[in-house]
Amino acid sequence: MVILLAAVTVVAKPLDTFNYVLGTQTFSPAYQFTSEPKLIETARAILAMGSHTIKFRLERIGPDEQQVFDMPFAHYLVWVGTFGKQEQEHGELYEIACHLLKTYNGTGKTFYLGHWEGDWLLRGTDNTKDEDKITPAKIQGMIDWLNTRQRAVDDAKRDTPHRGVEVYHYTEVNLVKLAMAGKKTVTHDVLPKTTVDFVSYSSYDTQRSPEELRAALDFIESKLPPKPGIAGKRVFIGEYGFPACQYSPAEQDRLSRQVMRVGLEWGCPFVLYWEMYNNEIDKAGRQRGFWLIDDKGVKQPIYHTHRRFYERARQFVAEFRVKNGSTPTSEEYAKFAVRLLP
Repeated sequence: MVILLAAVTVVAKPLDTFNYVLGTQTFSPAYQFTSEPKLIETARAILAMGSHTIKFRLERIGPDEQQVFDMPFAHYLVWVGTFGKQEQEHGELYEIACHLLKTYNGTGKTFYLGHWEGDWLLRGTDNTKDEDKITPAKIQGMIDWLNTRQRAVDDAKRDTPHRGVEVYHYTEVNLVKLAMAGKKTVTHDVLPKTTVDFVSYSSYDTQRSPEELRAALDFIESKLPPKPGIAGKRVFIGEYGFPACQYSPAEQDRLSRQVMRVGLEWGCPFVLYWEMYNNEIDKAGRQRGFWLIDDKGVKQPIYHTHRRFYERARQFVAEFRVKNGSTPTSEEYAKFAVRLLP
């Protein structure tokens, strides 16, 4: 159950709303360095790195979540809801979207309400060989679920006067290589029959190969029905990462830059690294190392890549605005931004 706080009035403050594309997220961190709630601590760490984008799980809008929403982030990507409870989810997503539109009216913030890796939800298992468990009823159930969630967001936008704030809905796919082989998947069987605003790609199945990653993004886009009113690409990289248990810090950084370049060149609205603090512990009790800052508080090379990127990208946008009287288009920005990631 999502419990909403009473709507509060947020005074609009100057906010850098330009989308710099690269970002990170915070989910169930396995350690922390302060006495603050982990969500608050990691949100502050993301801001300190220079990012104005954050992704996290929303189970309720309580004081901690409200504090993060009030922080100077411009772009929020949020996991919300539980697969299968359609009418309940319509009501909850509708309330959340209305709350965000009312509370942050005029602030320039944008919210994306979505979910975790949809192919596992469709299968009901994390076994990639369990295709026989994907029945026509399950496929139709997920189509109906996603369209119900989209309708909830659309209804909230219709019913709530707003300006200078936006809420969108997205689905997330993850077994795209299987989809490209014609297997039963969200991308192949569900996505073409939905009305979703955006698609997130959890890209672990192709992230090591630039060619495969580009092909996967192209394939997802080919299955995504058009959406009048939304300009530009609507497929983004919602997860990628290279754990320290398998890669050196230098390799972690090099491979991440490779994914960043592909995402920027292709036109992804977001390319989101998994994650600020590691959340996975192996059976021996060791950190797997999906991190920008490790469990000793050491900022990894990939952290500094993000930090430097934001500094130079923000300077470019500011100078472009002075020279041209407007911000760069996404294509103009991407052309410059790729050069920051040799």
